[in-house]
Amino acid sequence: MKVMRKLRAKRVVIKVGTSTLVYPDGSINLRAIDQLAFVISAMRHHGREVVLVSSGAIGVGLNYIGLKQRPKAIPEQQAVAAIGQTELISIYKERFAVYEQKIGQLLLTRDIFVYPKSHHNVLNTFDALLAQNIVPIVNENDTVAVDELDHETKFGDNDQLSAIVATNIGADLLIMLSDIDGFYDGNPNGDAQANLLPHIETVTQHTYELAGGSGSRFGTGGMVTKLKAAERMLKANGQMILANGEDPTIIFRILAGEPVGTLFGS
Repeated sequence: MKVMRKLRAKRVVIKVGTSTLVYPDGSINLRAIDQLAFVISAMRHHGREVVLVSSGAIGVGLNYIGLKQRPKAIPEQQAVAAIGQTELISIYKERFAVYEQKIGQLLLTRDIFVYPKSHHNVLNTFDALLAQNIVPIVNENDTVAVDELDHETKFGDNDQLSAIVATNIGADLLIMLSDIDGFYDGNPNGDAQANLLPHIETVTQHTYELAGGSGSRFGTGGMVTKLKAAERMLKANGQMILANGEDPTIIFRILAGEPVGTLFGS
């Protein structure tokens, strides 16, 4: 018998990775984007406040201009991100419109949350958008936030961005959609005995050791960045669920309390 989870989900942040939005061959996964728009629109129509943190600008940009590989030079990466962001938000706008849901775009850098005035202003923007039944779609402003700039300018990855946004706006739940079913006690790609851990109440040093570092197929930052995001949510008395985003309608199952993915928190 399945034990159903009790989630606090009035205000929800959903983070979707590039692996959900872009196929391995570089083409855009329009089906997944449509499903994401459908699910979030349904959540809004049922009274939930939803913020979407979306990766994918560079992946979509590469596809749009016909490049097979990401350029190495930072200015070229920034140019691809600028091109891809406009294309990505256009696709989101089109798909959300099918479900009569309006969206707004916020491109953020970390210093916005560091300086009190800009921090106050961006929180007001989130609140105003949500009060007007608008879904904010958030991404890092890759055209100005790079490793070579001040360390307070860059979030580092969208896992951290999603957790920072979630804790700052007082979200109850962060749903992180990735290309893995949840958090394992080993590498499921190389260890047939690796087990999915359905519930983690506290992120410890041992948990990080199980993550086995970064740079794997789990995304830009690897599993470690997801644990850091979970740790941030737990410190703010929130919850986080890590689940496979191949089919974004899994969000319905998550919100219904089904034990899919890994729940971080109590």
